[in-house]
Amino acid sequence: MNCFTVQRVFQALRLAADVKRTDGARYQPRLHDLRHTAAVHRLVAGYRDGADLQMLLVQLSAYLGHVSLAGTQKYLTLTPELREHASARFARYALGGSHE
Repeated sequence: MNCFTVQRVFQALRLAADVKRTDGARYQPRLHDLRHTAAVHRLVAGYRDGADLQMLLVQLSAYLGHVSLAGTQKYLTLTPELREHASARFARYALGGSHE
């Protein structure tokens, strides 16, 4: 199955399930958006698990097939949950605690 077939199947499933954006965004949900969602969910899970985020980012970058962390940064949308976890970890660090 080639990528165009997969994209057409995804679009058909999305339409059948009536999954659509109503916020005026230019694009409707795309198969590629799943990569963004998975990357953010993995980072949030890393925060929850108390993971070494520097190592997690390197692993995530390799998993996504990027040659640098800069490529991975494009996938990491700052969601409210991600912001909450990052802020809490930074607050612990700023108060003299561990960054982990």
